[in-house]
Amino acid sequence: MKKFIEFMNKEFFLTDNIKFSIVTILLVTLIFLLTYLLLKLLKKIATKKLDEERKLKFKSVFSFLNYFVYIIVALITFQNFGINLTGIFAASAALLVGVGLALQTFFQDIISGILILADQTVHAGDIIEIDGKVGRVENIKIRTTRAVTFDNKVLIIPNHKYLTSTLFNWTENGTILRGSVSVGVSYDSDVEKVKEILLDIANSHPHLIKNPPPKVIFKNFGDSALDFKLIFTYNNGFRVNLIESDIRFLVHKKFKENNIEIPFPQAVVHLEK
Repeated sequence: MKKFIEFMNKEFFLTDNIKFSIVTILLVTLIFLLTYLLLKLLKKIATKKLDEERKLKFKSVFSFLNYFVYIIVALITFQNFGINLTGIFAASAALLVGVGLALQTFFQDIISGILILADQTVHAGDIIEIDGKVGRVENIKIRTTRAVTFDNKVLIIPNHKYLTSTLFNWTENGTILRGSVSVGVSYDSDVEKVKEILLDIANSHPHLIKNPPPKVIFKNFGDSALDFKLIFTYNNGFRVNLIESDIRFLVHKKFKENNIEIPFPQAVVHLEK
């Protein structure tokens, strides 16, 4: 038994400044395990009464908090167990210099992730558009943001993209969004009737909001058509493609019923004799 205790407490040296024992390894492992369980319990308690949207936002912030807690626990634990951190840093300094350039983007991602949470640019649950791609943010991690697209594909965005690309946050001002559908009608159409039909379609659609009310804009006298735009309001960004499709189906149907022609581009060619 005595030999076992001596073996457990025997110090091993990696370098002159870095030493450890089996007991130290076991205690450090136990401390990190307890830290993990405590953080998991705190997360469960804190999110117990939150709705899904607030829960997503909290989880994003909490993921960053986890990293800081683990770093602090590691520093305190190593110092208290006599592990010379100066030696560890000195031993790793040359390696860090060697891979510094390779890790440049990695650190940009981490810094960007911290800035995102600090200035509240993006939250979990927001619908964002970046580099032409649209998705709902599921969570923001230390290095990447995970979003889901309209067709249920997972979009992994490196956080440094927020600094180098233009970001559109569709839901920054709330979940109510504006959409539009453009259509052209023949020059002999009754423009007031066109306006009436378009407004009726928008007002009767179950997924559109009545306040603010829909509007019809007479955009232009086109080359072969009178150009109109129907502007409407909705509160589910992930349904916009389906909503616009529904409206186009209805516009085609109602125009046909009312003998309103949707012309196609025509070219007139004059031949000299």
